[in-house]
Amino acid sequence: MSTSRHLSAHIDRPVREVYEYAADPLNTPKWAAGLAGSIEQVDGQWVADSPMGRITITFAERNQYGVLDHDVTLPSGETVHNPMRVLPDGDGAEIVFTVRQRAGMTDDDFARDADAVQADLHTLKQLLER
Repeated sequence: MSTSRHLSAHIDRPVREVYEYAADPLNTPKWAAGLAGSIEQVDGQWVADSPMGRITITFAERNQYGVLDHDVTLPSGETVHNPMRVLPDGDGAEIVFTVRQRAGMTDDDFARDADAVQADLHTLKQLLER
């Protein structure tokens, strides 16, 4: 069993608008610096340059439930599942990301990872509330 933290941000935009923006892989580098600096489709897969090196990202199929889960395959070959949701929150939306402490990850590394995800959610909020 791993340790998890559920991070979130309220975004003062309609839930569907937040979902559509965040679900578009091409928008990922605009708000998720902790994940990708650039992204492109290569042979049917989304490949990104990240702070961890070159990664592959498999995104959940578009859906009506706000599910934005994605699997990240690291340069080591390890695949990390990342649960993510956009939920209605009044007239706006709440985006929730679950960060899990991977095997062998120190508490300090886990805290840094969570801080990076929270910063990414804040960036998404800023972009969408302009």
